[in-house]
Amino acid sequence: MSAIRPPAVAGLFYPADARQLSHEIEEFLAGARPFDLLPKALIVPHAGYAYSGATAATAYATLRAASVHIRRVVLLGPTHRVAVHGLVLPGAEAFDTPLGRITLDRAAMQAIAHLPQVIVSESAHEQEHSLEVQLPFLQRVLSDFTLLPLAVGIASSEEVAQVLEAVWGGEETLIVVSSDLSHYLPYDTCQQVDANTAHAILKLQQPISHEQACGGTPVSGLLLAAKRHHLQAHLLDLRNSGDTAGPRDRVVGYAAFAFTGEKAHAH
Repeated sequence: MSAIRPPAVAGLFYPADARQLSHEIEEFLAGARPFDLLPKALIVPHAGYAYSGATAATAYATLRAASVHIRRVVLLGPTHRVAVHGLVLPGAEAFDTPLGRITLDRAAMQAIAHLPQVIVSESAHEQEHSLEVQLPFLQRVLSDFTLLPLAVGIASSEEVAQVLEAVWGGEETLIVVSSDLSHYLPYDTCQQVDANTAHAILKLQQPISHEQACGGTPVSGLLLAAKRHHLQAHLLDLRNSGDTAGPRDRVVGYAAFAFTGEKAHAH
């Protein structure tokens, strides 16, 4: 078991050079239009930055107003390379990125370790990009935080929501679900499908299928928890790879959402 998980997709999904990476993220953030919200949770896409970085930046630019309070990030994303049942903790104690080291929240890991749907697997995290691509953005926007990373395999909405409930916390805890939307549809079809998915998310209607979103399972769990906590969903951005860096015959959809409670707006 390795104590440190090194970056697996630096140089592929985002720049491996720290200075170049910081510059690229700041350019995305500068070009984003932040919303006047204090998010408790976010849904953010996880493609290469050339494709979904601008959409992700809308969520992270919005997060900046709440960043002073956040000390822990609960990060969930779908598994792409290893088939697993449940929600998977890593064997590591910290995650490295080109921007530095992020300490994992051992107390939060222990708080959910007893749940039957929570397992530990180093291999499920080793090459997984859905969590990793969020980390440099979080490092640039938040000052100091610990991380609870969960790679989500085959699970029910209720199983995900139960884990979220155990670590829900207060304003110090941010929940981030990493998910793209539809995959490899023609441009116009993607726009229609993703608009329908966005409408369901705004209404907190789950389940969201894997045809609608590759992170449909963690998204559905978040929607269930959000409904129980009376959160409101806000659509921050909706586009696809045909709008950013790819052809329009087979596109991938990207959206950013924020979820807020009663104290929804920044001042």
